[in-house]
Order: sequence, then structure tokens, then C-alpha cells
Amino acid sequence: MTSNIVPADPGRVLIFDTTLRDGEQSPGATMSHEEKLEIAQLLDEMGVDIIEAGFPIASEGDFRAVSEIAQLSKSATICGLSRANFKDIDRCWEAVKHAKSPRIHTFIGTSPLHRAIPNLSMDEMADRIHETVTHARNLCDNVQWSPMDATRTEHDYLCRVVEIAIKAGATTINIPDTVGYTAPKESAELIRMLLERVPGADEIIFATHCHNDLGMATANSLAAVEAGARQVECTINGLGERAGNTALEEVVMALKVRHDIMPYTTGVESTKLMNISRRVAAVSGFPVQFNKAIVGKNAFAHESGIHQDGMLKNAETFEIMRPEDVGLAATNLVMGKHSGRAALRDKLRQLGVEVGDNQLKDIFVRFKDLADRKKEVYDDDILALVRVSDDATPDSLQLKDLVVVCGTGGQSAEMTMTVDGVEKTAKTTGDGPVDAAFNAVKEIFPHDAKLELYQVSAVTKGTDAQATVSVRLNEEGRIVTGSNADTDTVVASVKAYIHALNRLIVRREKTGTDAREISYKDAG
Repeated sequence: MTSNIVPADPGRVLIFDTTLRDGEQSPGATMSHEEKLEIAQLLDEMGVDIIEAGFPIASEGDFRAVSEIAQLSKSATICGLSRANFKDIDRCWEAVKHAKSPRIHTFIGTSPLHRAIPNLSMDEMADRIHETVTHARNLCDNVQWSPMDATRTEHDYLCRVVEIAIKAGATTINIPDTVGYTAPKESAELIRMLLERVPGADEIIFATHCHNDLGMATANSLAAVEAGARQVECTINGLGERAGNTALEEVVMALKVRHDIMPYTTGVESTKLMNISRRVAAVSGFPVQFNKAIVGKNAFAHESGIHQDGMLKNAETFEIMRPEDVGLAATNLVMGKHSGRAALRDKLRQLGVEVGDNQLKDIFVRFKDLADRKKEVYDDDILALVRVSDDATPDSLQLKDLVVVCGTGGQSAEMTMTVDGVEKTAKTTGDGPVDAAFNAVKEIFPHDAKLELYQVSAVTKGTDAQATVSVRLNEEGRIVTGSNADTDTVVASVKAYIHALNRLIVRREKTGTDAREISYKDAG
């Protein structure tokens, strides 16, 4: 076993990704077992130092995912989360112990509000911290401890419990801003205070874990780094509960672009950021807002005449980083119906997407179909086709034919679907064409799933643009997402709805990943 001690390079910042744990706690963002393995592999390949793969005791499905990720990891330290009790810690160790570099992350809430939950006195909590961290260290030589809601914990008590955790064997102390309450100045002062007051603080790594409730997560994390923290906990696209977590891509690129004032480095290969951002958005069902820093669709788009003129003369006039630095093609070349398979593969490589022969064949068929219906096929159109092709959910339900009638006289849908290979037809009405079509799906395949999200976005401009549709369904706590893209918004909507239902069928069968199982709040 190995452990992360203070890096030899004082400017090296460890990137701790918690997309698969804290990110997945976003309502509706539950990922399948296969999707978790895929995202973990992408994080590992990208150079993330520590992957928090899940909460092993939360469910059998979470345990299996963490265990398998631990066994498959090539470079990253694999971490599991556990509450401050022996049962959680033992279960966590069982899940991560086969990793080349395993870590146990245990936590307890230390603020007055959180101490009241287990009804522990300060002394009783201090004793529990000593016992549980000691137990974790006896199992694993790489132990991380978090005082949940640290930014609202009394400073004297925070120093006391941090010292106890260090003496008990914690190698990393994480300081979570659990409710996104702090500000950059406070974030920095808190880290400095701990480094100055706590004995042994210079022999371990301090980490920062910030939530974005006030829109300051990245700023708070960077302020903590400047104060001495050498691990940043973050997620892809800032995914996470409520307003989300510190966005990994923002931290990595801020340190890279502003190395002049923040002389710190990470091990993340930034050219892989765009690809993993798109994949996380697809599997979580949480689209990236267009103006999102670094990975948003408009992050490198220029429409203003003054901006376009400046870009043509010198890109640095209005761009502080190159699109290529984050894995985005420098150009947006148009593909057409005469483009061949080799050109499509080359275009995918330019976009940072590698596909196997079978997947390329599937994407090519969809591409040709799109090119026959659309005048110009842009990079974003192709990426939308990749997202549709990426999902390997069995198609128990398939759309065969759809006719929608809409107008001032009302809306109706006549649909033919196959259910396990058997064709069924329904004709229904509704409050709009999409509602009518969804009613037809429900008549053919009755279910009690509630539609919690219906979201449409245009992939490119123009009346022939593809529409990307995302839906989220909830059936008695089982939460699934579905997505699809088509130049016909109603068709894309129905296919996304059916995609979600197919995933729901799989979720019903795999009780190990049943979202109704016990869920626990995060450590930050």
C-alpha cells in the first residue's frame, strides 16, 4: 500500500475527484454500474490523483462499483467514503483494499448544528474521532478525515479535533465548506490558522472541499490553495448537491492559465477535459449550461463583430486559452452527406473522441441519415450522435412509427412501438404534440414513473437544427434519465422518453443499483 504524504514539489496540487460520489448525489444524477466504471477510467486516464468512487455501505451496488473501480484503476488512488463508525469503515476497506493505492475517507459533522444530529458532546465526539480514525489507519496507511461543516465549526474545537485526527493517523485532513457558506478570504484564513495552530499540520496534506451555493466554490478552493492546501476536491462540470461542487475543469485551467500569480501545478491532462465533460453530462442527464466556464458550448464562441475582428487578427485578443488546450477542435468544419467513414473518424479524433469499429459503424449510419435531412452537419451535431450511440441499454421498447397531428383543433398522436419484439399501437390526445406522444407511450407501456424533467436544447442554429432532449423519470425512488437527438423535436422527445423507460426496466431488474436503497449525505 502507498499513501499520499506532503508532495516533494511544494507547488504540486492533488486533484481529488468526487463526481462518482458527491456528484452522483445530485437528484436525478444516478449513474449505472457500467457508466461509473467508464467515468472512473476516463478520470484515471486524465491524470486525476484520487478518485472518490462512492459510498460503499450505502448499497450493494455502490459497494460493487467501488470494488471494481479499485481493481481496474491503473494510476489513481481509489477512495471510498465512510461515516465515523467501525461498520462503515470496514465496509469501505473491503471495497478499496484491492486498489494499487487505496484510501479510506471517514467523516463526522463537527459544527454545533451537526454535533446535535448524533447528540454527542464535544468530548464524546473527540473520542469517536480518535477511535474511528485509529481503526481506519490500522486497516489502511492512507486515511483522509473530514470535519463536516468545518467552515461553521468553532475554531478552537476545529483545531482540537484536527489534531486528534492527525495523531490518530490521518494523512489528509479535508476542510469542507459543506453548505457553500464561506468566502475566499475566510477560506484562506481557515487553512492558515490550522497550519499555524495545529501540531503536526506540516506533516500531512490539507484539502479543501467547497460547495457552490453562493457561486464561490472555485474561488474558495483557489484561495485555500494559496494559503497552503495541497488537495482540491472537485467534480466534473461542478456536478453535485444543490448548486454543485468546485468544478474540476475550472481549477485545472485557472492554475494553468494564471500560473504567473498562482505557481501551482496539477497532473491533469487538460486536453481531455472536454471529452469527459460531455460524457458526464450525458450519463448524468445534467446538460452543461452554454456559458459554463471552460467546457460550455459558448466558452470559445464569438458573435460580436468587434470580437470576431479581433479573433481574426490575433486569437489572444479575446481568448486567454486555446480551445485545443481543453480538447476542443480549433475549427468547426462542416461535414456533409458526401463525407466518408474515414473523414468521420478523423473528425471524431479532432473532437477528442475515440470509438471502436462497431460504434463508428453505428454513428456513421446515424450521420448519413442526419446529413440527408440537414443542410450542414456541424461538430456539435456529430457529438450529439456520439452521445446517443454511447448508451448500451437494451432496447426492450422501440419506436417504430409516429404520426402527430397538431393545430388549433387539438393535438393527437398515433404511435406504433415494439415491446419485447411485439408491435403495439395506440392513438391518444394531449395538451400539445409531445404530451400526446408521451400519452401514447404510456398507453402502450403502462407505468407509474413520474416525469420530473423535460428539457430541450438546440444543438446548432437554424430551423433544421438537431434538438437534444433530456428526460428524468422517478418510479418509487428509482431515478433514471434518458436523452436523444433528432431534427424532429417530437421524435427526439419520444426516443428520450423511451430511452429512460428502457433504463428503468434495467434498474428494476438490478436491485443492487436500486435508488430506493439507503442514501447518505456527503462529507462536504
